[in-house]
Amino acid sequence: MRRALIGPGCALLRWYSSRHRRHGDADRAIGILGENGYRGAFAVASVVGIGWLVAAYNRAPYRGTWGMLEWWKPIAIVLMLPASLLVVIGLTTPNPTSLAQEERVAQPPQGIVWITRHPFLTGVGLWALVHLIGNGDVASLVFFATWAIVALAGTVLIDAKRRRLLGAAWEPFAAQTSIVPFAAIAARRNRFIPREVGLWRWVTALLAYVLMLGGQAPITGVSPFPA
Repeated sequence: MRRALIGPGCALLRWYSSRHRRHGDADRAIGILGENGYRGAFAVASVVGIGWLVAAYNRAPYRGTWGMLEWWKPIAIVLMLPASLLVVIGLTTPNPTSLAQEERVAQPPQGIVWITRHPFLTGVGLWALVHLIGNGDVASLVFFATWAIVALAGTVLIDAKRRRLLGAAWEPFAAQTSIVPFAAIAARRNRFIPREVGLWRWVTALLAYVLMLGGQAPITGVSPFPA
């Protein structure tokens, strides 16, 4: 059963990385399908791959490694707050690193993008690492490691693709922002202004965080709170 999980995990990693690195194949596919058709095909394939991975994870038997760590749960609760903020706010903030938003590179960064130019992927990576540490079994190790690698490697791959496609237009945006959260702020290349995020995004992200904490036990059967 571990092979059934490792298979879709490796396939998802190969598919995602090839989409950003194999320029010739991607260009030929775009020539045949058109830009929108290519993006649609990639979206469908991604959903299928993710569904395959989730199904394999749900079917995998429990094989313990370090076991579920009760002491990690309070830390996880704290870390999941910035993960939720990054994911929800990142999804709803205009950003030239997001899908089909390349033209925004000429506009000034705003909101959460000052913290990291890949807020959604950074949040997903943090979510995956938190759960990888806390779950302590083989299936979770493969499942969450796949998510972490796809998300965190994706930040570098997307940067490389944007630099290739946008050329000199990419450089001012990249100079003002950073992949690593708060790195550009620490280097005094920009300044985060919380009100730029928008009140509704803060509220939505916090609500998602509360619902996630409250809904985890009924949905997964595992409480996020220490015993």
